[in-house]
Amino acid sequence: MLALGLALSFEFVNGFHDTANAVATVIYTHSLKPVYAVVWSGLWNLIGVLTSTGLVAFSVVSLLPVELVLNVGSGAGFAMVFSLLISAIIWNLGTWYLGLPASSSHTLIGSIMGVGLANSMLSSHVFGEGVNWAKAREVFSSLLFSPIMGFIGAGLLLLVLKLLVRQPALYRSPQGQPPPMWIRAILMLTCTGVSFFHGSNDGQKGMGLIVLILVGILPGGFALNPAAGPSDIQAIVQNAHQVEPMLLKHSSEVLTTQDATDELSAFLKTTGIATEKTFGALAGRNREVAIELEGRSSFADLTVDQRKGFRSDIYLLSESIGKLIKQHKIKDAAEAKLLAKYQGTLQKETKYIPIWVKFAVAIALGFGTMIGWKRIVVTVGEKIGKEHLTYAQGASAELIAMGTIGLADKFGLPVSTTHVLSSGIAGTMAANRSGLQGDTLRNILLAWVLTLPVCVLLGAGIFSASLYVIFHFFGVK
Repeated sequence: MLALGLALSFEFVNGFHDTANAVATVIYTHSLKPVYAVVWSGLWNLIGVLTSTGLVAFSVVSLLPVELVLNVGSGAGFAMVFSLLISAIIWNLGTWYLGLPASSSHTLIGSIMGVGLANSMLSSHVFGEGVNWAKAREVFSSLLFSPIMGFIGAGLLLLVLKLLVRQPALYRSPQGQPPPMWIRAILMLTCTGVSFFHGSNDGQKGMGLIVLILVGILPGGFALNPAAGPSDIQAIVQNAHQVEPMLLKHSSEVLTTQDATDELSAFLKTTGIATEKTFGALAGRNREVAIELEGRSSFADLTVDQRKGFRSDIYLLSESIGKLIKQHKIKDAAEAKLLAKYQGTLQKETKYIPIWVKFAVAIALGFGTMIGWKRIVVTVGEKIGKEHLTYAQGASAELIAMGTIGLADKFGLPVSTTHVLSSGIAGTMAANRSGLQGDTLRNILLAWVLTLPVCVLLGAGIFSASLYVIFHFFGVK
């Protein structure tokens, strides 16, 4: 209950930060009253979360150290979950209190990196080996370029609007009255879009962690997809038999049991290229999966311990195949397609999100927005530019934010709603020559720059302290 409560608390605080950005423009252009705006935004966050694919959720989880993901029910696994959530909540609450629109995505990812680095030191591994650096580069690229896209895109869109739409009311500051209906409709549409895509992207970060917690606490019910039917299981067996000749062709010897686990874990933890030994480990693990499922119609046929072990087998196999595909080690297009199909059937059984988890995350996001929206909204609406936000500026910033977040969601990349929208507002102010408030921008930039290193240190420190407490006071290994 404590672990799940912390995960939902992270999403609750995420509502303070990121979801509040979605309502800033409609509130400050008087398109909607605050109470209606936050309820409307919360509703569309709910819809966004419920229709999300889960790609972003497990993209974040893949940044975690492999051995801790495989052994999430251990003392170290729970220390990982508690430390990264506590450190993310501490930083988010601090920046919210100061009214700084910092990124929940950066916060969580910084905490994950801190846990990975601390784990590599405490486990006598090579320093930094606990971080999935290839995935980290991919995530950082999306987090770095998304605010640049927001600033430039929103500024350019405002200039295009000025050329094409000759409506003076669109470029005037609100006078305390609701705007004309057509302007109001545009702003409500953009608020709706940003809220929806925020739910479908940011809302997923907590979902992946909740599933990980459930796997550790209740492996009998959540280690493998409880909705899997006989056809799903037989699809895995059939694909396993089809890819076996291909894997054997590239391997010198077949590795099984612990040797295969060690080889695949090392392959995932480093940036190295797959070798014949890697293929041998894949072939061995693949054969074990096929034998385990042959003739079975449900995962309920497996004991709890078997389900835990089988989840680890599938996770190692699917993640290694994914990395193998990215390295283009399989030159034959038909073989690569078959391997990708096999990976999809495996991931379906471990990368799933129960519908009640989606509802819980959506509700936490919504309540967070309704309770803590004001501090961030005031910063975005009043303190970025020297002049009041106009209707066109609000619409331009939110249209670009909506498009950027939607694109990132399609490719399973976590981006920051806060960074994209705040940068978009600044871009429209610059394009409109409205002037920017230097003190506010300096504070926001400082929060953005400090978020990653501070959360890395917080995550590493709390993880180390958690391990000490769990091992020495509770005797949990």
